[in-house]
Amino acid sequence: MTAQSETAAGRLIYGCMGLGGPWEGSEYAAAEIEQAAAAIEAAMGIGITLFDHADIYRSGKSEAVFGEVLARTPGLRDKIQLQTKCGIRLSRPGVDGHYDLSKDAILERVNGSLERLRTDYVDVLLLHRPDPLMEPAEVASAVGQLMAEGKVRQLGVSNMSGAQIAFLQDRLEVPIVANQLEMSLHRRAWLESTVLVNHDALGYSFPHGTLEHCVAQGIELQAYGSLAQGRYTGSTPDSPTAADAATSALVAELAEAKGVTPEAVLLGWLMKHPARISPVLGSSNPARIAACADAAAVAAAMTRAEWYGLWVAARGSKLP
Repeated sequence: MTAQSETAAGRLIYGCMGLGGPWEGSEYAAAEIEQAAAAIEAAMGIGITLFDHADIYRSGKSEAVFGEVLARTPGLRDKIQLQTKCGIRLSRPGVDGHYDLSKDAILERVNGSLERLRTDYVDVLLLHRPDPLMEPAEVASAVGQLMAEGKVRQLGVSNMSGAQIAFLQDRLEVPIVANQLEMSLHRRAWLESTVLVNHDALGYSFPHGTLEHCVAQGIELQAYGSLAQGRYTGSTPDSPTAADAATSALVAELAEAKGVTPEAVLLGWLMKHPARISPVLGSSNPARIAACADAAAVAAAMTRAEWYGLWVAARGSKLP
């Protein structure tokens, strides 16, 4: 079983980190609830049914405004899947931010997420970051209790290597169904590692074998940051390079030739990979969400030459 089923959107996921207003300070208000409602409507309008959260997003406000929309929209919960994360504790006065995958912390944070989301369960719980003090038996106990109580249906991880996943899976009685990593045409360490074996790494660092482990074990790869923060679709990046300009031009050229948006080209490039990557869309702009609608079609139509052309343009040098 995977974290989500195929839809018209072709494995796209909506990431809710941008909802809820500022990270710090003011409470959310009607404007933030309306923003969440518009984003949810736009995402569902292109076939997205899986919505990704974390207990820390906007200091809990992302989940809270989403819960407000669920509460005022009868039947919506039955039409979607909810995914949330736990394991990061944000900084507070006198205490630095840190990771916490102890049993008590997992139970506490999941219960808090359910309260904010105004739901009885989440479809998928992701462990947000590796915790060096994690005891796999504690995680297994917490997950077992949450599943027995009907509060969590499936378990995944985020930002973990294949070895870390295997280590954890050895103590679990349920399968890990997803691994969420930063993956895009700009953040390519996951891809570069596959061809830089026996080569100088050129500044890339990624645990070899992680993609292969996930594919072999049927673990869905979810890509956050999939649109590279607009780097190739109109936003001006910090310290832009010649490679950025060349890549943006090529993305625009392919989009025009295929009659789609640049966003669809970027996501289609990710989805073309045989690991069947599921991109997470993080924009709260309904128009930008809608611009992603043709990603699956682009992936199906993209040629090998086009796919490699984008990769070579983004890396700014030929392949080894």
